[in-house]
Amino acid sequence: MLEFEPSLYTVKAVFILDNDGNRLLSKYYDTELYPSMKEQKNFEKNVFNKTHKADNEIAFLEGMTIVYKSSIDLFFYVVGSAQENELMLMAVLNCLFESLSQVLRKNVEKRCLLDNLDGVFLVVDEIIDGGVILESDPQQVIQKVNYRADENPLSEQSVAQVR
Repeated sequence: MLEFEPSLYTVKAVFILDNDGNRLLSKYYDTELYPSMKEQKNFEKNVFNKTHKADNEIAFLEGMTIVYKSSIDLFFYVVGSAQENELMLMAVLNCLFESLSQVLRKNVEKRCLLDNLDGVFLVVDEIIDGGVILESDPQQVIQKVNYRADENPLSEQSVAQVR
């Protein structure tokens, strides 16, 4: 039986794809895993092809453990090594999804995500830094990125909010 050294570097990559498999956001934390953009996109295409019609939450591909979730027209992926604890990766995925749900005001879909990409990157960076999981509580992530609905510009507020 092989024994592996425990490591804080649990997350190898995080990416969000649209329902056609196109990359909307990606962060790779292990530079040796897929060093070129071409290899990364090829890996994402393979992952998407294996998962977009499946009704699971976990996949094993190319020696990686992949947890994923879909919402309307988006697919969220968190990638770890084959030895990684799936529950840890799922905690990261759930934190990412719940945090983005709050940042995007429960409107987790492609257009809204692209309109708020700066906030999305902040959320990802608060959850994971260099492959190390920093936070798994969505409320803490939202508090850290200091993203509050009442801080939006007037143009983004509804009539009910202005009164």
